[in-house]
Amino acid sequence: MSDPALTFGLDRLPVRLDNQEPYVSLHFIMIFVRDQEKSLRFYVDQLGFRLVVDVTFPAGGRWIEVAPPDGSASLALALAAPGSEPDRLMGRDTNVYFITEDIQAKYKQWSDRGVRFDSPPQTPAWGGIFTRFQDLDGNSFGLAGFDELTRGIEAQRGLLAQKLEADRRAALELEIARSVQSRLFPQIHPNMSTLEYAGVCAQARQVGGDYFDFLDLGQQSLGLVLGDVSGKGIAAALLMANLQANLRSQCTGSLRELEQLLHSVNRLFFENSGESAYASLFFARYDDQSRRLRYANCGHLPALVLRKNQSIERLGSTCTLLGLFEKWECSIEECELHPGDLLTLYTDGVVEAGNGGEEFGEQRLVEALQGGQGNPEIMLASLLDTVQRFNGKEQFDDATLIIARCKE
Repeated sequence: MSDPALTFGLDRLPVRLDNQEPYVSLHFIMIFVRDQEKSLRFYVDQLGFRLVVDVTFPAGGRWIEVAPPDGSASLALALAAPGSEPDRLMGRDTNVYFITEDIQAKYKQWSDRGVRFDSPPQTPAWGGIFTRFQDLDGNSFGLAGFDELTRGIEAQRGLLAQKLEADRRAALELEIARSVQSRLFPQIHPNMSTLEYAGVCAQARQVGGDYFDFLDLGQQSLGLVLGDVSGKGIAAALLMANLQANLRSQCTGSLRELEQLLHSVNRLFFENSGESAYASLFFARYDDQSRRLRYANCGHLPALVLRKNQSIERLGSTCTLLGLFEKWECSIEECELHPGDLLTLYTDGVVEAGNGGEEFGEQRLVEALQGGQGNPEIMLASLLDTVQRFNGKEQFDDATLIIARCKE
């Protein structure tokens, strides 16, 4: 079934966004013809017009509209019954005028295609250059050109070329930014003897503000990090890079206390970002020998621990968001993982994935985890596919996940 808007030619018309006045535009000018199909071929094949509407009605009759390639109004090719008033009106001046930037070129092109002109282009007293041509039924049209029009079109082409070049450069820079950001995600997975883990980030745009990381903290311990920076697009990506740099630089030295690390990260993030910038963060230090998890949940969604008996434990907030306050307090909690337990960290792009007003939600996430099979990488791929199929065609927010399983 065709789109009603396209059926009536609305695809070519600029619609104002202010909505202050009712929409109005010149739709079509009616031209009477004796044979619609032959006339259609004349306007499309010889004049180079495009077909806008071609509808055959169930009760009989056919409605055709054509338009110049660069025009906003259409010509309706209406069938005139023999002996009717419209039939007597054919073969006259239609008082319809077309304008072109190069009338000599258009005159030669149409003449070569068999279009009948009254005369070659002339220079009338009122200026410009002008000629007339006829269609198959003798309907007469004017074709004119003006120097001002040519200069105006050339100026518009120049502006359009500049815009296209600016768009090309912006797209290239965005692709470079995407490539750079992809390298900010962990490229190396520190080896753990008691834990297998994986992470993924499905971005809604080329770049985004979700962040996950795996940090070698030394002393047989692993840092599992997942964050969500405020905002979207380039601005969020820059803040994400800032947060990642702060975390990694702080972790390169000797790490004595997780609380001390996060205090330093918050201070640097606060000093290096704007007033409205903030981030939620889940930072966990996993000890490979004791299987204990020391974590701080900085205003982030609760991590989920799926026990081997299928029960769920939620690791909720232990402190507020990063970057909002210079004076910031952080508390650390602990959780022991047992063989077969599954730890899942995620951002709101997972649970808030929408489908007609309904969100994916934590309960669906829990059910997917409880029914998941395979290693963390396989589970991540399956879970992300489930979320994206629920979300539908368009993804509105980054979806990031970490899944870690305590080995048997």
